[in-house]
Amino acid sequence: MGCPSYTLGIETSCDETAVAILEGETKLVANLVYSQAELHARYGGVVPEIASRNHLRKLPYLIRETLAHAGISISQLSLIAATYGPGLVGPLLVGLSHGKGIAFGLDVPFIGVNHLEGHIFANRLSEPASNPPFMALVVSGGHTSLVAVPEYGEYQVVGITVDDAAGEALDKMGKMLGIAYPAGPAIDRLAYKGDHTAIPFPRPMEAAPGFDFSFAGLKTAVLYHLRKYPEEKPEDVAASFLASVVSVLRKKSIEATRRYHFRQLVVVGGVAANCHLREELVSYGTRRGIKVFFPPVELCTDNAAMIAAAGAFHFLHQGKSDPLSLAPAPSLGL
Repeated sequence: MGCPSYTLGIETSCDETAVAILEGETKLVANLVYSQAELHARYGGVVPEIASRNHLRKLPYLIRETLAHAGISISQLSLIAATYGPGLVGPLLVGLSHGKGIAFGLDVPFIGVNHLEGHIFANRLSEPASNPPFMALVVSGGHTSLVAVPEYGEYQVVGITVDDAAGEALDKMGKMLGIAYPAGPAIDRLAYKGDHTAIPFPRPMEAAPGFDFSFAGLKTAVLYHLRKYPEEKPEDVAASFLASVVSVLRKKSIEATRRYHFRQLVVVGGVAANCHLREELVSYGTRRGIKVFFPPVELCTDNAAMIAAAGAFHFLHQGKSDPLSLAPAPSLGL
């Protein structure tokens, strides 16, 4: 089976409408994202019905624009890849249905892609030389997990969050400080102005055996601290909170990498765009003989390039495609 000439990737699992076109397995020729962040900011989080309706309006136009950026016609597409889970069922259904419709109309193969696996494939686009085996830290608004990757397509989840994901905790803490959704980038910037030692926030499960995470208690500690000290400097709160989150992620991920005898750690997902996390993990990993990779920011946040890359890989190397009856899987795991 030959490599598909062009793969169209569609990602609509949450509040980003994203479309990309990949030539072969790793040559990205177009990658566009329409963010709905401003639409949901007034509500303090994503409203699924609003997200679904906006995907429905924007997706056809974004596909046309992506084809124009790539300089190809829709008839040149030879594989359609769309996220089918995990995520919000309404948004997933919009992207999945649109992708299946294009595949049917063109009479080309269709493949549903696991969003979490897609994040791991962002590394294949940005660092094609850093092949498995490696440990992957998938850290975003909805997920925080450590995944052993002996080969692309083979995954062993070795640690997960038992409550809030790191990105979710960041957004909730930001709301306490009056920072609009999504709060992560603003907290990252604010923390550089503060003292990360000012407030001794807890570092949940950092010393616990195993590689699971917990961030709900840390979020609660911030709430109680602000109630007791309402005049606390926001920059010190942000810096101290972020220091705790980064410390836990850093220690658990490097230890898991060493425990599984890997020499590479790949960090993916929206929180992987955090500058504090990037600086700390690269430095900490270097001191322990672990090479740490981060995709560029545009491939950390939800995007369709990673979906196209995962789809093209499975089609080429495993001959995989899916029936057009494939249903969305909101709770899909690796």
